[in-house]
Amino acid sequence: MSQPSPASLMAIKIAIVGAGSVGVTTAYALLLSGLAADIVLIDIDKNRAQGEAMDLSHAGHSAQARVRVGEYEDCAGAAAVIITAGVNQKPGQTRMDLVKTNYALFQDVVPRVASNAPETVIVVATNPVDVLTHAAQRLSGFPVQRVIGSGTAMDTTRFRHELGHHYGVNPRNVHAVIIGEHGDSQLPVWSLASIAGMRLRDYCAQKAIDYDQDAMDACSRRTKEAAYEIIRRKGKTNYGVASVLVSIIEPIITNSDAIITVSRVGTYAGVADVALSMPCKLNRNGAHQDVPLLLSESERGQLRESALSIKSFIDSTKVEGV
Repeated sequence: MSQPSPASLMAIKIAIVGAGSVGVTTAYALLLSGLAADIVLIDIDKNRAQGEAMDLSHAGHSAQARVRVGEYEDCAGAAAVIITAGVNQKPGQTRMDLVKTNYALFQDVVPRVASNAPETVIVVATNPVDVLTHAAQRLSGFPVQRVIGSGTAMDTTRFRHELGHHYGVNPRNVHAVIIGEHGDSQLPVWSLASIAGMRLRDYCAQKAIDYDQDAMDACSRRTKEAAYEIIRRKGKTNYGVASVLVSIIEPIITNSDAIITVSRVGTYAGVADVALSMPCKLNRNGAHQDVPLLLSESERGQLRESALSIKSFIDSTKVEGV
């Protein structure tokens, strides 16, 4: 597939709704990436957003990009609009505890984005990301492929880090994914996890080491609990998710058909009209699920449980009229 020229990249606009920690860190990562010429910050606190834009502009002295504060009208023509606005998760909270407050915010934000940028791709980072990805798709009226949640892309990155550390290899050489909810019902796909083209048990056999399922379970547990641990220690997560958001934006801008584990609305394990994460092909038209993931029977059952868990929260927002 053809790649855009440097000149065409310099015409790219990305809008970020929410100039909090995640939004601003994402803007900084985008600025340094060179993927966009125009980065627009939209926030209710315009004075604070202006200060962030000024600071980012000073950081971008070697980057050929502009960072500015805008209104929803400035979403027009954006290749993607990233939504990070919302109440942050606090120590002791689950992501689902945020659903009522952030759902109400999306009822205001998403229609304004959609009306001003009807051809854009919406990327949702606000938690609970699966419930809000579903909400954004419904509120925007966009095709499902053009509303993407960051989903388990962050969890997958953390999972590969854990496995790479355990086996003593670079995480980039570990092929393993977390699917389902970006939350407590997420599941690692052990049946497909591999290093150097070999399933983990085969890799261990070739390396003449024991395959330790307890150690693997500990890796997945640390993956699931990572955000809680970071929030307990520093009060927020921002660097990891910002880097993941840029990795999602890149194939949208470059039309490169990268496969990333993201959330979008679909039918999963027999559960219809729910958003959760599966590996998707990303390009300028959004996220596409071209090939069903080959799961074991046990994993299919766990995926269904995850889908039903998310579905219950989606249905509760409809019943309560939030």
